[in-house]
Amino acid sequence: MRIVIILLVGVLAALQYRLWFGKNSLPDYWRLQQEVQHQRKANDNLARRNEVLYADIKDLREGEDALEERARNELGMIKKEEVFFRLVHPRRLEQ
Repeated sequence: MRIVIILLVGVLAALQYRLWFGKNSLPDYWRLQQEVQHQRKANDNLARRNEVLYADIKDLREGEDALEERARNELGMIKKEEVFFRLVHPRRLEQ
């Protein structure tokens, strides 16, 4: 009977060791759970960015307003007989 108890305690100790320190242990599981959460957040951010880009593409394909706005803001273009004013902050002139 004593040998059986010692054997069972040994098996229990081996299983506990594997649970806490072996391959695929609980700390590994917890670390992977955190990595999954971080990756989900990153994926959500990228999905939101993609939605914005898709909406921007749709606006550029369908409407002229978005195209005109881009031409004005990014390329500095103006319409015929339109006056363009550029306001420069005084601090920027000093640099």
